[in-house]
Amino acid sequence: MTAADTPPLTLVPWSDAAFEVLQKSNTPEMTEHLGGPESPEKLADRHRRYLDPDENGTMFLIVLPDGAVAGSTGFWDHEWAGEPAYETGYAILPEFQGRGLAVAASLAVAEAARADGRHRWLYAFPSVEHAASNAVCRKAGFELLEESEFEYPKGHFLRSNVWRFDLEK
Repeated sequence: MTAADTPPLTLVPWSDAAFEVLQKSNTPEMTEHLGGPESPEKLADRHRRYLDPDENGTMFLIVLPDGAVAGSTGFWDHEWAGEPAYETGYAILPEFQGRGLAVAASLAVAEAARADGRHRWLYAFPSVEHAASNAVCRKAGFELLEESEFEYPKGHFLRSNVWRFDLEK
């Protein structure tokens, strides 16, 4: 799938106003494959970290042409198999799911990572049990490498698929 085949959206840099998206994403349904909802304190701490891209990666709001905020995505430094790389993830709010926005956001964030230019690879680590997220990786052109134990959040291990996107292509 290419960006031309996906719905239009814009990635807008993280800001104080983005905290509302984190709150809306912090439900049992949205965090089922991520260890469950975070406490209000942990959520506020994560939001503060997202405001500092130099230290914590580059986070974005996913904004539709009508101005509606559909979720969030981003990329950050992550070492895999001994190599420096980026990791990515996304959260599409329930009322916007099923429209191809996760694929479009994944392709858009890959372009942002490519423009950043520090690493060749962009990785995603969805739970092996999360069929929708694995389908997003496949449709966005990521290559399935293997299964692995993955820690997210800290102290919570899950069996994940390791998907890789080549930013040099």
